[in-house]
Amino acid sequence: MKTATLAVFGAFLAGGSALAQDAAPAGREAAVFAGGCFWCVEEAFDKLPGVLATTSGYTGGTVENPTYQDVSAGSTGHFEAVKVEYDPSKVTFDRLLETFWQNIDPFDAAGQFCDKGDSYKSAVFIENDQERQLAEAGTARISEQFKMPVATQVLQEQAFYPAEDYHQDYHKINPVRYKYYKWGCGRAQRLEEIWGEPAV
Repeated sequence: MKTATLAVFGAFLAGGSALAQDAAPAGREAAVFAGGCFWCVEEAFDKLPGVLATTSGYTGGTVENPTYQDVSAGSTGHFEAVKVEYDPSKVTFDRLLETFWQNIDPFDAAGQFCDKGDSYKSAVFIENDQERQLAEAGTARISEQFKMPVATQVLQEQAFYPAEDYHQDYHKINPVRYKYYKWGCGRAQRLEEIWGEPAV
């Protein structure tokens, strides 16, 4: 796909913003996205103007305060996910969605890129009907655009548990290891194959 595809998403997903999650302060809202390895999802949102903070963590499971080992073993039902805190006066929920889509493979039902398993599957965790409508409209649009079923789930938000400290800001703290992992996993190559060019 070419740059025009990205423009279509921007126009299609325009309008609306997320309501506050987890009692976010005034002027600060939150959204949660699962897109495979949370290191990479965190990096993608950190680049987006209007994003105030990102936190890697776990959501969607049945166990409180899961560890990375628990989640990776597949015994808790959690997704690796990123909580994105943002200023709604500078970036809207639909823009966050656009960034999310452009940084995942929405057709992979087994995980994301080289990471397979339930914890690496993609999902948008919504808080209200407006967010659900935007997320479901996005899945429908992508499915129509590519003539393929979208595997990304749209789920009601659940408790979010921050991951261990060593997972936070991994792309900044361990840039060489991170770049080696990201390239070796084929993430950048597959994203370019789907979307035509790297996105923010």
